[in-house]
Parts: sequence; C-alpha cells; structure tokens
Amino acid sequence: MRNREKLKNSKRVVVKVGTSSLTYSNGRANLKNIEKICRAIADEMNQGYEMILVSSGAIGIGMGKLRSSVKPSTIREKQAVAAVGQCELMSLYSRFFAGYNYPVGQILLTKDDIEDGLTRENIINTFETLIEKEIIPIVNENDTVSTREIYHNGTFGDNDMLSAIVAGLIKADLLILLSDISGFYNCDPKSNSDAVLIDTVEEITPELRSCAGGASTGRGTGGMITKLDAARIATEAGIDMVIANSKDPSVIKSILEGEKIGTMFVAREVN
Repeated sequence: MRNREKLKNSKRVVVKVGTSSLTYSNGRANLKNIEKICRAIADEMNQGYEMILVSSGAIGIGMGKLRSSVKPSTIREKQAVAAVGQCELMSLYSRFFAGYNYPVGQILLTKDDIEDGLTRENIINTFETLIEKEIIPIVNENDTVSTREIYHNGTFGDNDMLSAIVAGLIKADLLILLSDISGFYNCDPKSNSDAVLIDTVEEITPELRSCAGGASTGRGTGGMITKLDAARIATEAGIDMVIANSKDPSVIKSILEGEKIGTMFVAREVN
C-alpha cells in the first residue's frame, strides 16, 4: 500500500474515459454514466483538486446521434460522424457539469500541435488559464482532421496515449484511465476465468506486454497495449497512473484516497 498512499498527495489529475464508458452497446449515449463521471469529477474539484478530462467518444456518440449501428469505414465518413458527435458530446458535458456549477472548455489536439514548439506553448498556456479559472478542460483528438490513416497530420493512435501526453504536458500528478475492465490482468479476463488482476506495476517488461490483447470493445479503438504505452509515457514523466473500471465513477475518489483499486503503474523518479 506504500505506493497507493502517495496518491493522496496528488493535486492535478487527468482522467481519461473511453467510448465504451460513454455509450451503450447499441451506440447510444449512456447518460447515466456520463452524469456520474461529471459528478465524480465535480466533487473532486469541490475539494480543491485540479481535474482535466480526456474524453473519447466523438465517433461513437455521433453514430448514436445519427442512428447508425455500423462504424464508418472511410476517412470522410469518420470525420463527418466525429464532427456531429463532438458537438453532441460537448453539449452533454456542458449540461451535466453546469448542474454542479462548473463551466467546461474544449481542447481538440493533433500530434502536430504538440510537436510544434510555439503551438505547444500556447496549448500549455490555455490549459493553465482554464485550470486557474476552475474551468474543466475537456480534451479529445481532433478526429475531424486527424485519423489513423492521415499520417501527415500525425495521430496519437488512441486517447490513452493522448491522455498520457497531456498529463506530461501539464505536469499532472496522476493519470486515471477509466475503462470497461477493472485493471491490468495477466491474461484476458473476458475469455479466461482464471485471469488474475495485477495490483501494482513498477516496470513494464516484455512479459507484461505479452499479457495484453487487442481492443476491448467494438466501439472503442484502444486496448491494453495502448494502456501500457500510455503507462510508459506517464511513468517516465514521473506521473503515477491507475487503470480502473468506469462502471462506478466513484472509484476516482477511492483512488485519490489511496484505496487499492485497479492497477497502479508507479512513476519513475525524475531528476
């Protein structure tokens, strides 16, 4: 529990939620869970935490809005659906957070934005100003101009990676990945009833990577491999990371209280 105890000292926290946490299996918005996520984050804000939300779901929410059950396959279709979904997603977040007296600010990023020195500085300044004003930054990859197939724009590949990069960018203390799975297991718990949850990871080894599978659901793009990649980025930047189940967003509070929830990836000491 020694490693968990230090999470109590976290102040700036990045929370990432995936598409499967925001939608039902039919693609429609899971309003109940979205509201719970907003309430959990707002409650931590009330206690003085600086909370940043990295949210997937633009394409998934867009599909639900357009009553489409088939994920778009072409670049132009993905971009169009993402444009619709991003508006709907921000509308939902804005309404739910407003109920707890917190405004939100949207930040859409591409990898090029981060890699350009001047733009990177502007992004950091925007984050800092929003945080100072107690406006909750809501971050997503700019899917309308950046997709996995468009290499020129540069993509993060998945919002797990994006959340780790954002955490490093703003010097967060903790990154929480909320997923449809309760942590990192030694094998896929959905196909193997003998799977064992790994409580703490201090080093990401080749053996650990061999335990990871593909994307966890058909609605998202991520999987355990991307979460390990995110953990590598975060821990090398001196940021602790926890993977936990989004079914009950109150786990955010439990994690910040040092409880044994999900899998913790321990930050490396940064000189």
